[in-house]
Amino acid sequence: MIQLENVSKYYPTRFGPKYALKNLNIDIPDDRDVAMLGVNGAGKSTLMRLIGGIDFPSAGRIKSDRFISWPLALSSGFQGNMTGRENVRFICRIHGVRGTHEIEEFVKEFCELGDMYELPVNSYSSGMRSKYSFAVSMAFDFDTYLIDEIMSVGDEGFRKKCEKAISEKRENANIILVSHNMGTIRKHCNAAILLAYGRAEFYESVDRAIFRYQSL
Repeated sequence: MIQLENVSKYYPTRFGPKYALKNLNIDIPDDRDVAMLGVNGAGKSTLMRLIGGIDFPSAGRIKSDRFISWPLALSSGFQGNMTGRENVRFICRIHGVRGTHEIEEFVKEFCELGDMYELPVNSYSSGMRSKYSFAVSMAFDFDTYLIDEIMSVGDEGFRKKCEKAISEKRENANIILVSHNMGTIRKHCNAAILLAYGRAEFYESVDRAIFRYQSL
């Protein structure tokens, strides 16, 4: 279970705090694949960063005993001056993995970057970064995978490989997915969270959540 208790996230401005999220209270079950819906600016990516632990609430707290991925996003952050291989080694050390060679080679094969894998990440195109980010995340066995608008990355062959990898991971894990593609959401999710009007509502029915979202 991932529990949000009175979670707020705001940023200071000259006019006072600007809230991205305010006083959210919601429980996300472990046994559901959850879509996150909301109009642009509703705070979906912000919430994904908070759940993934790469940002922190301004108020409230998030509780979980899950091993949660960082958000698999089109603009996922890595150390740009380090090579793809060096970034993998660094992430392995963060997660306490000592023998890194097998993971390094898995990522190289999966991301299909060839010799570019040995060059700094800041030399990658946006498409290459997305492939690399996805491959790195698939190298670890998380309990929950956070996926932010990345299911359509690459050509058709790579997309099929991504979907196959996610399907295999979901045998022992769940996903939280942000996407503007309702077909993708219906295919991969069986519950949803709708962010709207400063609130977060959990829906057991994906179709009901999509109906409410499209009515905003």
